[in-house]
Amino acid sequence: MIVEIQVLPSPAGTPGGRWEHVEAALTLIKGSGLSYEVGPMGTSIEGEPDELWPLLRRVHEATLASGAEGVISVVKISESRLDERRTTMAQLVGPWRS
Repeated sequence: MIVEIQVLPSPAGTPGGRWEHVEAALTLIKGSGLSYEVGPMGTSIEGEPDELWPLLRRVHEATLASGAEGVISVVKISESRLDERRTTMAQLVGPWRS
């Protein structure tokens, strides 16, 4: 399964750290041990559903726990039960990488 999550905290950070609340979410993703890729408008993560569903919730909650007054999380999910239709992040973006 591949998911993409974009956290939109309010405010985005603090005077001392412009993106502090987003960084709290990214720290949790990095610590998950799953394959991930940070993009300019969200972070893609690859793993098994039983790993990803709880992680999405923890990422959302970590943004609030870091001090954000509120957060909107936008999530995209790609999953196939058929082995021949399963793709990886590398397969999806590899041909367009330089």
